[in-house]
Amino acid sequence: MELEQAPDNRLSVVLITLLKGVLYRDEQEKVWQDLLKLQTAARDYLAVLGLELKLFDEEGYAWLVHSAQDDNAQPGLPKLVTRRPLTFAVSVLLALLRKRLLEFDALGNDTRLVLSFEEIQQDMQSFLPAGSNEAKLMDQLQTHINKVVELGFLKKLKPAYEGAAQTYEVRRIIAGFIDSQWLDQLQTRLSEYQAYAELN
Repeated sequence: MELEQAPDNRLSVVLITLLKGVLYRDEQEKVWQDLLKLQTAARDYLAVLGLELKLFDEEGYAWLVHSAQDDNAQPGLPKLVTRRPLTFAVSVLLALLRKRLLEFDALGNDTRLVLSFEEIQQDMQSFLPAGSNEAKLMDQLQTHINKVVELGFLKKLKPAYEGAAQTYEVRRIIAGFIDSQWLDQLQTRLSEYQAYAELN
């Protein structure tokens, strides 16, 4: 049985959860509700640390970024949130997933976007290096998918039955990281990525 948090600890639990990574409403409903109630106090506390809360209530997720104002005011402040460089393949995969989500929403769908490994493979096919070893390519693609799961943009779903194809939910937080300006340049970037893949 999950122990109830004392009222005095609720803000601490919210802050620690956010400092550990993305907070999703559907995964931690109680912490999410506490965040909504204590949002002002949380923002004030985080501002002292040079952090800013990004909260998307309708979509149900929140995360922390470094405050641009703080970067200018206190450039020597240590970074609590690390920036991770992405590989070429992971960058392409994120772009394709964002494009898929945009097309999915344009059709008026209000459900979750779920893709199979095979669907992701088809999208990535022209961006993977050419090679005769199909098994090795699939292992590499699985590694890229696992990285995106680790970053929180995909959620690995339990198979409906034994032997069922592996499926993944595209988390809507990807829209918060890849904005419309980035999407406007998507086609150009994908063309550049594809040209790069064909050379390697």
